Amino acid sequence: MSPPSQIRNVSIIAHIDHGKSTLSDRVLELTGAVDPREMREQFLDSMDIERERGITIKAQNVRVRWRDHVIHLIDTPGHVDFGYEVSRSLAACEGVVLLVDASQGIEAQTLANCYLALEHDLEIVAALNKIDLPAADPDRYAAEIEQVLGIPASSILRLSAKTGEGVPQLLDAVCERIPPPAGDPDAALQALIFDSSYDQYRGVVSSVRVVNGTMTAGTRVRFMQAATTHDVEEIGVRTPSTMPVAALGVGEVGYLIAGIKDVGEARSGETVTEAGRRAAEPLPGYMDPKPMVFCGLYPVEGDDFTDLRDALEKLRLNDSSFTYEPESSGVLGFGFRCGFLGLLHMEIVRERLEREFDLALIATAPSVAYEAHLTTGDVVEVDNPSALPPVAQIDHIEEPYLTVTVVLPTEYTGTVMDLCQSRRGEMVRMEYLSPERLELVYRMPLAEVVIDFFDALKSRTKGYASLDYEPAGYVRSDLVKIDVLLNGVPVDAFSTVIHRGKSQDYGRRMTERLRQLIPRQLFDVPIQAAIGGRIVARETVKARRKDVLAKCYGGDITRKRKLLESQKEGKRRMKSIGRVEVPQEAFISALRLEG
Repeated sequence: MSPPSQIRNVSIIAHIDHGKSTLSDRVLELTGAVDPREMREQFLDSMDIERERGITIKAQNVRVRWRDHVIHLIDTPGHVDFGYEVSRSLAACEGVVLLVDASQGIEAQTLANCYLALEHDLEIVAALNKIDLPAADPDRYAAEIEQVLGIPASSILRLSAKTGEGVPQLLDAVCERIPPPAGDPDAALQALIFDSSYDQYRGVVSSVRVVNGTMTAGTRVRFMQAATTHDVEEIGVRTPSTMPVAALGVGEVGYLIAGIKDVGEARSGETVTEAGRRAAEPLPGYMDPKPMVFCGLYPVEGDDFTDLRDALEKLRLNDSSFTYEPESSGVLGFGFRCGFLGLLHMEIVRERLEREFDLALIATAPSVAYEAHLTTGDVVEVDNPSALPPVAQIDHIEEPYLTVTVVLPTEYTGTVMDLCQSRRGEMVRMEYLSPERLELVYRMPLAEVVIDFFDALKSRTKGYASLDYEPAGYVRSDLVKIDVLLNGVPVDAFSTVIHRGKSQDYGRRMTERLRQLIPRQLFDVPIQAAIGGRIVARETVKARRKDVLAKCYGGDITRKRKLLESQKEGKRRMKSIGRVEVPQEAFISALRLEG
């Protein structure tokens, strides 16, 4: 156990791709935490998917020694979808290192994460990274940080996480400027769980930060919110390999294994105390994040339904920011309706389910949660378009809006304003951060942002614009539900809620796409897009035709006509009773409508 005066708990926060994981690598090398032979890039990013995409998804913690101090370092994600991971990590810290790219300056996530740290009342150590790049202009961006965030330019450190230049000075600044943890070592134990993962051999492994008291191996502990009691099997620290210890004192960050098999008992935000000497009250936990984007996840093989349920349960422990509940579809069978923080989050969860649990899945088109105000005065939350009440019962529909912040070079102002207005955005404010850089703030419907707004923004600004958003309540809108009918039968997986002005365009694109994807049957298959009882678009998959006259060599015309009439009657009967089988590949391709 280390005395609290020598402990520093710090998170690294920054915009995506500004060098957080690279800085963590240099700190591990410099402090000798990792053997040089075992060192690799992105050392703390343990998941294959993180290494392939070059992004951090899960916050990781590691304990290193620097001079006579112990530093608990937490590397956090940068993408807007994982802001929840960042806020959880900050609750375990007294200070942050705010990293800014010296060739790009302040970006949207830089501002968002900095304000998050200020809300938690944390000490901020600002640093300009990538000073080794030819395009770096540290003086200019130090002045920009001073102007926008109010951090004195003289106190901003300059470093290169790639070469290691300036990193020792950063660690010195962390030890000098960030306060040690405050807590009472003699009080009853209060420890906060800020992350958990599931190990199939050892059960739940929880990341904990001790706030008051001491956690000792072998004692009996109580989880206050879950109201359950367990024996501590092992406590330890990550250096970054796991190292068991006898006790964790005030301010220390480590891991706890207590033989917990039920995933729901060690949620993030849980308070751990001693069973024999309980704390009077739990620590303030975390607000559960509100899912923004919903989609249905269905196993390709119906028999995999129970495997999918077990996989979601285990993954939920590791990532408590997504939700799921069972649902069934007439076409896809049994599956789950899942809620995510954003489109990237949805993609990552789906990919992790397929990789880590060896499942083959179909995801329906993403949608957002609407509020349907009924004529009876009731309000129904609808996250699945097929569950929208009939039109006659609805007075009006409200949709979620976002406050969207875009930081961009001034030469792209016109094209970005055009993009935001085409997505039904209303400008809130426009502010110059410097003569070359601009901050635009818009209010926009969430449904317009989740699909491909980020991609369109990047392509219009050659990758220079950055995006951040936060919820801004519900607004009444002119929305309609559009159904896709195959041979007159609605297919619930293709239903969607859309603004009336865009409904015909969506219907036309969807019917054209399906016409190309659905194999020809022995009868004509009409594909229709309908709003209520009104058809707004139609395509037809033409019938395959068997040549029934192949056997006729000459002879009377009535013989040929009889065969053709018989074929025609057969097709008519088949059309009235026939079902259109949609292959799985067609579903997957059609649901990637924006692709």
